[in-house]
Amino acid sequence: MSDFSRYYNAVKYLEGLVNIQSGPNYMSGKTHDPSIYIKRMQWFLDLLGNPERGFKYIHITGTAGKGTVASTIHYSLHTSGHKTGLFTSPFVTTSIEKIQVGDLYIDPLEFAQIVEDLKPKIDEAFAKCPWGGPSYFERFLAIALIYFKKMQCEYVVLEVGCGGRYDATNVIPAPEISAITNIDYDHMHILGKTLTKIAGDKAGIIKRGSKFFTTEARPRLRKIMEDICKEQGPEFNYIKGGNKELVEAMGFRAEEVKLPARFEIVQEKPIVIIDGAHNRAKFRYTAEKLKQLTFDKLHLVVALAANKEREIIEEIPADVVYPTRFQNAERKCMNLGGYTDSGQALDAALAAARSNDLVLVTGSFYLAGELRTRWYPEEDILVHRSAFPHL
Repeated sequence: MSDFSRYYNAVKYLEGLVNIQSGPNYMSGKTHDPSIYIKRMQWFLDLLGNPERGFKYIHITGTAGKGTVASTIHYSLHTSGHKTGLFTSPFVTTSIEKIQVGDLYIDPLEFAQIVEDLKPKIDEAFAKCPWGGPSYFERFLAIALIYFKKMQCEYVVLEVGCGGRYDATNVIPAPEISAITNIDYDHMHILGKTLTKIAGDKAGIIKRGSKFFTTEARPRLRKIMEDICKEQGPEFNYIKGGNKELVEAMGFRAEEVKLPARFEIVQEKPIVIIDGAHNRAKFRYTAEKLKQLTFDKLHLVVALAANKEREIIEEIPADVVYPTRFQNAERKCMNLGGYTDSGQALDAALAAARSNDLVLVTGSFYLAGELRTRWYPEEDILVHRSAFPHL
């Protein structure tokens, strides 16, 4: 057994700061100014000596597919001989999955050391920053940038956490390329309740001096991006097709990249699929993927975050549903009834499923990560610094 106590303590420390508040108007209701996220992140990076400088950036947002696109571009750059860092969100099972250089996650003990070194700076930010101390996401982004700088990365591929305009990743200077995969309803409590508002927020990553690409097919949404490109000056490129075409149009090889919890088959007889779909667009995509498989009954183990729409579950044509909860304390879970223990929900589905059936775990990356440990324990991921330690 490996001793990862320093890593677990570092993660616990970061999670323990989630509810700390400081600074005027910090997360304060209707008077809240979303620009504080960028101001707060920039203040923190200035305090750290600006680790965000000196990279060639690829910046990716969108409602669905942005993680896959970011990972594919990272893999293309890495296999072409470029030292490349990848920052994605959220992680599936363990925190180091958010930060990767080449084909390895950050070393968990190196992660712990960076956190230790950051503690005095985090304390100073909470004490002095006019907009409060850095959020959980912002702290992780800072850790990633420090690590990428230490590893002397040439390129950094950044997946936006939420939206674009006010996302912490948008502190970066003009990227080489920015892209929006598509627009659909998600994070409406933050981005707005209409597709035009969501598109406008995501289009906030468009910057002068970059090339911009999108596969969003609806002209009224695409026009929002075109107008910002005209204002800012970047080259606008509309790509017909899906993620593969988008990646190739951006100048990278679109080789298939294996990712955890993306319609991931972890077992046969019965088939068990772990999937992180968590909005309507992704549920529909998962439903389409299911049509490509042959099985008798579909057993659905599902949990949703509290801010999601319960109705999206109906997008999956399940024969039996096992509603449950994920255990992550930082994100509120919707009460769907059923099982309070996600492991028991999975046990029930596996017990009921026959060899020709399919068990699908979906609704949240948190749920996917918890239950994926049945097949890929967290310690194995930490030891091998890979989502697929047995391959």
